[in-house]
Amino acid sequence: MQSVKLLSLNIGKPVEMAYQGKSVSTGIYKKAVEDHVYLSSLNLEGDAQADLVNHGGPDKAVCVYCSEHYAMWEGKLQRSLAYGTFGENFTVAGLEESQVHIGDIFELGTVRLQISQPRQPCFKLGGKLNQPELPLWVQQTGCTGYYFRVLKEGHVAPGQTFRLAERHPAAVSVAEANRLKYHDKSDFDGIRALLAVEALADSWRESFQKRLSAADN
Repeated sequence: MQSVKLLSLNIGKPVEMAYQGKSVSTGIYKKAVEDHVYLSSLNLEGDAQADLVNHGGPDKAVCVYCSEHYAMWEGKLQRSLAYGTFGENFTVAGLEESQVHIGDIFELGTVRLQISQPRQPCFKLGGKLNQPELPLWVQQTGCTGYYFRVLKEGHVAPGQTFRLAERHPAAVSVAEANRLKYHDKSDFDGIRALLAVEALADSWRESFQKRLSAADN
């Protein structure tokens, strides 16, 4: 695997955002930091989520987005986008959804990380960029990003290099998980293969298990 660096480390606390005439709390506004930041099993120091039902927790400790996607979105939205715009904690290059797998383990400095699930963008991303269709576009393109769970805590800093420690033997990519979630919803063999990956986040596991149960009834 090519050398992959953490291009931008982004954190932020929840703020209030106007959305469709209402005020909603959101943690999607992130700012890049240059110093070392402690990463616990739940989140980065100085970072937090507003909706703890759908965001955060051990399976979603770190949100990752690929720098390769930015040019496409800048063209589509006709505006410049700084790293962190998509609410990601880590902006990376060379780790796109088709290149990494559920259960892959990476080391970053002294930290050990495992991919748990794709990222599901919510309406707040559309509200932030004044483009309500954006979350759906993100799903349709597969340019979703994904989450890390933290297997070993420690400090991280921008510019550090990722090392692939373990490639999951099932090799079910993040892109494949997105395909099953949003496009080929009746590919039950594919769903069973994904469910066999023990590292899959609980929320995604429950969703796919419900889909299989509904199909059997």
